[in-house]
Amino acid sequence: MAQASMVFIGAGNMATSIISGLLQSGYTGPITATDPDQDKLNQLASGLDIQTTTDNNEGISGADVVILAVKPQVMKSVCQGLMATVQQSKPLIISIAAGLESETIEQWLGGNLAVIRCMPNTPALVQTGASGLYANPRVSDDQKSLAEKVFNAVGISIWVEKEHHLHAVTATSGSGPAYFFMFMEAMQKSAESLGLPADVAAKLVGQTALGAAQMVLNSGDSAETLRKKVCSPNGTTERAIRSFEQDGLRAAVQQAMIACADRSEEMAKELASGDQ
Repeated sequence: MAQASMVFIGAGNMATSIISGLLQSGYTGPITATDPDQDKLNQLASGLDIQTTTDNNEGISGADVVILAVKPQVMKSVCQGLMATVQQSKPLIISIAAGLESETIEQWLGGNLAVIRCMPNTPALVQTGASGLYANPRVSDDQKSLAEKVFNAVGISIWVEKEHHLHAVTATSGSGPAYFFMFMEAMQKSAESLGLPADVAAKLVGQTALGAAQMVLNSGDSAETLRKKVCSPNGTTERAIRSFEQDGLRAAVQQAMIACADRSEEMAKELASGDQ
């Protein structure tokens, strides 16, 4: 890990958060970031001790790992521009682009490459991310271990054996933060309608969400068990939960996640065919 040379193609928020996490975790190997926006690179280089360049091929020359952190809509042109250099050195390719399948990326890069596809989420920006990982058959155990260390630096990483399971990962952790934000937003507005000042409501909701998540992760009890423990018979929480049940909260969540997974599958087909 300490000796691997990593290059990030794209210097956006996610790439920046991963680089920051790597450095904070003690990574000492060379890191390079490329981007067409020189101002963005200057900001990145001023805050982090890494190399930068606007030339993608110059950046990946001699790299052990190339992390593709560009938007899915421009991935094809970026990969085709990298093809000759990548085929010479055969680095490990890691894509964090939503929707694009590993086979598609490999084809755009000329084929016969070790490719890992990652579905990260935005809490990686504060080192509490949850990333789903899939490796094609050419990825070695050492390369898988390296990828784990990269994404564990900004949270946790979970491997899936079948690539289509990343659609479910997208519906769960990839898009999941927005579900919680929406629920927290609704709680805050309701708290305000009950008379709490907006700043008080926001702090209470945020800390409550943090505490509930920590209990799920650290208590050893399931979310279901913890919910039941909070619900005293005929108490206040039980009445609120009963109201959620009557309004179909569970079914609404399931339908939303199915819709998300379906859209993820649609995007994979659109991006591969160029119909996006």
